Amino acid sequence: MTLLNASHHVSHDEQAGPEPPVGPDPKGEPDFHPYRHPAAGWGAAKSVSRVLARERALVDGPRSIMRMNHEGRGFDCPGCAWPDDTKGLHLDICENGIKHVTWEMTRKRVGREFFAAHSVTELFGWSDFDLEDQGRLTEPMVYDPESDHYVPISWRDAFGLVGSTLRGLDQPNQAAFYTSGRLGNEATFLYQLMARELGTNNLPDCSNMCHEASGRALRASLGTGKGTVDLKDWEATDALFIMGVNAASNAPRMLTALAEAYRRGAQVVHINPLVEAAATRTIVPHDFTDMALNKATRTSTLNVQPRIGGDMALVRGMAKAVLEQARTDPKALDQEFIDRHTAYFEEYRAVCEATSWEEIERQSGVGRDDILNVARVYRDADRSIVSWCLGVSQHEHGVDTVREIVNLLLLRGNLGREGAGPSPVRGHSNVQGNRTCGIDHRPAQEFLDRLADVCRIDPPREHGLDTVGTIQAMQRGEVKVFVGMGGNFALAAPDTPYTYEALRRCDLTVQVSTKLNRSHLVHGSRALILPCLGRTEKDHQRGGIQSTSVEDSMSMVHLSVGMKRPASKHLLSEPAIIAGIARAALPDSATPWEWYIEDYDRVRDTMAQVLDGFEDCNRRVRLPLGFRIKQPARELVFLTPSGRAEFSTAPLPDVVPAPGTLALGTMRSHDQWNTTIYSDNDRYRGIKNLRTLVFMNQDDMRERGLSEFDPVDITSTAKDGSLRHLDGYLAVPYDIPRGCAAGYMPEMNVLCAIGDYSAQSDQPLMKHIKVTITPAA
Repeated sequence: MTLLNASHHVSHDEQAGPEPPVGPDPKGEPDFHPYRHPAAGWGAAKSVSRVLARERALVDGPRSIMRMNHEGRGFDCPGCAWPDDTKGLHLDICENGIKHVTWEMTRKRVGREFFAAHSVTELFGWSDFDLEDQGRLTEPMVYDPESDHYVPISWRDAFGLVGSTLRGLDQPNQAAFYTSGRLGNEATFLYQLMARELGTNNLPDCSNMCHEASGRALRASLGTGKGTVDLKDWEATDALFIMGVNAASNAPRMLTALAEAYRRGAQVVHINPLVEAAATRTIVPHDFTDMALNKATRTSTLNVQPRIGGDMALVRGMAKAVLEQARTDPKALDQEFIDRHTAYFEEYRAVCEATSWEEIERQSGVGRDDILNVARVYRDADRSIVSWCLGVSQHEHGVDTVREIVNLLLLRGNLGREGAGPSPVRGHSNVQGNRTCGIDHRPAQEFLDRLADVCRIDPPREHGLDTVGTIQAMQRGEVKVFVGMGGNFALAAPDTPYTYEALRRCDLTVQVSTKLNRSHLVHGSRALILPCLGRTEKDHQRGGIQSTSVEDSMSMVHLSVGMKRPASKHLLSEPAIIAGIARAALPDSATPWEWYIEDYDRVRDTMAQVLDGFEDCNRRVRLPLGFRIKQPARELVFLTPSGRAEFSTAPLPDVVPAPGTLALGTMRSHDQWNTTIYSDNDRYRGIKNLRTLVFMNQDDMRERGLSEFDPVDITSTAKDGSLRHLDGYLAVPYDIPRGCAAGYMPEMNVLCAIGDYSAQSDQPLMKHIKVTITPAA
């Protein structure tokens, strides 16, 4: 069976008939019925009601919901990074955001009694659902190897252990400091300041596994690593092209923008190997009239299904079609924009002309007529936005694909004007803010110069380790201390057994967390669990209740203020934990760590001096909806070597699977947020009581003699020829192109070898794993 057992608990979906008892049910038989209903709507409302009942949050839950994503005294949803509504919407929330908040607000607690009753060896055998379902961590704990239990430790002694271990290293690069997107901007800034004052740029983060390709591509093409559009542009565009995004689960509030775009007559084109629920219809729950009438709105005008990895070829085909029409219709191109603001256009035109339609069709898996139809939508639109997520970035050629998207936008001047531009969708709250505020293993020299000048430190200048590099260095014994700020690194990373072994080779692992997870059980010789406040909770410091700032996918920075009493009086905020570690590790530091923690405005004042776009941030962040970080490319200022937006000329990669093999992409289920599993259901894909599955094209199944729910063995072949296996998975027929397959992370992360990462972005190839699938032995 599967290496990792993600969950033994389920909750029924809207097709289940009578309402189930409150709480997780015993696991039933696997079930699959294709989802035919609108996204969100009453299915989401029922799901939210069950979640609130299960977590016994029928009072606190609705109160919190009314404070989530509100300007002023509200807290930012700890889920996705979709921007807050610009029209003052009072219920700018979604099903998955509510799940995330109530999961954090649970009344269950994990204290010293729990750890005394359960050894680490025992807990390692629990499912990941059961680990997190135990509740909130309440006090710092240290691993005792003699008893194989975690035991209590004071904050002072915990900080002392980290500090003495860091001071005892032979050199600073023997430590690595990881962060997930949950960290607020102030904690992020202090975290990178501590690491650099210690002397290392080993700052791996979740972007290394998700959108690294997007940032590198946009920086190369436009001179900025972020998208150029905001939510008002989405409200004004004529055509939206949504690529590699499962919006209904990963950014559910996008459904509102898609429905509004359709209603006003905009074209909405979804490009994805799977036709997801968000690409069909929706009933947005805060549209009370539509809910009352059960009235759905379409969220697409066209769906196109390229093969996995075929997006670049599809976009090249769209560009080729535009250029071919320009031979007889000069208005097909914005030649004035191209001449004034771009470089290398003629070279790109030559590449498009040299790329045959036969090769475009073969690599994309989409017929020429369908590509011409998509190109016609783009050509006929005065203003277009292209938005994408991990379905585009987690490939060997992810950087080239994003650059090809920019190429297409440049052809018609879709940049620097309302309703047009590139719009990457970051899937985790504040993951973009982490990078803005200094979590970058390859920092710009200009940033380091300002940091040195303002903070009076001497930061290291050489590049540090990213996520893959950190795992490999731990495996070699070169990184001895691993500090994880949020997340569940052991499960999120690729090549699960390799990552486990690497973490276990550390002298010390430190996990800053709100709940028990797998990373606490895969640890170094010494290990600490440091419990922190959640985003929903009040952060009391000497200067009063503190606010933190976060940045959304569209570069808006706004404040978040917790509203609930902390789950335990022993919890510390993430900034306070960072300051405690820093003071213990850097006892002679001139940085005023304790002074910063008294009032986070002081941190922001320093950030304003160091970070581009954060000038006067303490005033601007308190404006309605906060402030938007200026993007030079939006103003047609390009910080590239040529001083212009640069066309790229990469050849198309060969993404056609070899005979007998399939390209497999990993993804989340709907009842999941990153590595947190809420149940074994996936409502929008029609799955109940099952996670150990693989979605396959029916013809591919027939070719292998497979029927629905037949057990199969999955074998991946790494670049170095090594093999990895998952046995006993169940095959599920699905509307996916031939030669493609899909299944859930983190269970399938074992199939992605540590060496299988993009040479362009260093991202693990989670969306393009070469596999063979055979009937189970």
